[in-house]
Amino acid sequence: MNRIFNSLLFWLVFTSLLAYAWPVQQMQFDPFTPPASIKGPLIWALVAFAMFFLGTLVRQDELRPLFKHPWWVVLGVLTQVLVMPAAAWGVTQLIPLDRDIANGVILVGCVPGAMASNVLTSTARGSVAYSVSLTSVATLLSPLTVPLVLWVVASAATEKSLLESSIRLSVLVVLPTVLGFRACRTWNRFQNWAEVWGPRIASFTLLWIIVIVVAGDRENLMHVGLVLVLALLVINVIGYLAGWFVGGVAKLPEACRRALTLEVGMQNAGLGTALAVTLYGEDSLATIPTAAYTFGCMLTGTILAVGWQRGGECVEGTAK
Repeated sequence: MNRIFNSLLFWLVFTSLLAYAWPVQQMQFDPFTPPASIKGPLIWALVAFAMFFLGTLVRQDELRPLFKHPWWVVLGVLTQVLVMPAAAWGVTQLIPLDRDIANGVILVGCVPGAMASNVLTSTARGSVAYSVSLTSVATLLSPLTVPLVLWVVASAATEKSLLESSIRLSVLVVLPTVLGFRACRTWNRFQNWAEVWGPRIASFTLLWIIVIVVAGDRENLMHVGLVLVLALLVINVIGYLAGWFVGGVAKLPEACRRALTLEVGMQNAGLGTALAVTLYGEDSLATIPTAAYTFGCMLTGTILAVGWQRGGECVEGTAK
């Protein structure tokens, strides 16, 4: 799975650059841009599809921390839910950004963690079980936490109701994840197949979502400068530092501190992009920060994980 993630980073950069630089006028067709009438529904369908296969990757024994150390899981989820939205909101107040761009930056901070953090935790010799528990719980709680946090930090920017957003997240994020998990528990043959193909399908679907956004925002991306890059980097670093600091204060084992650090700093950009399309429109600049954050958190997360990997095994705990 680590090998799949490493290739994902390459293909993420390659396909996004290809979608961005595609010579539409010369070629007279654009394979990366779906018809406007289906763009929004297609992105949400891809999110649901990806979440189903991400659900197949969750192993029952990897959820042990939920029962063995429930306080650790509560602490980790609270850290992400409180720190990341606050960091995103603070950045939009301190750094001058276009309103739509600012809305996208806030979305980056509001969505749950990405499954990629689980793979990076393995690379970092952290506690994969703890990482999976954090991601799973944050995803299951997203119909409640995401709309609520958005309402608190960006009530003036979003006109969608809490109920509507909650229903959408429940049906298109939580339900597919649970169905994927249950499918593997019910059918052994499907589980064997999903172990091989699940990560590939989920990764391909994530790439598809990002490519659609990049292709749809070619002209806008030309005007995105270092200010947005700086804003996203600040949020990312704050997430890492918060995870490491809270883990230290709570005296978590070293392996769990690494997992919490990566979990807090990495966000589900595919979900953030779909939410941006729904809340602010398909042509809104709000989709740019969510897509751009994918590059940033994967790059910084990989650097951090590889650094830990080269440092050797954890003194307190292992990647179990």
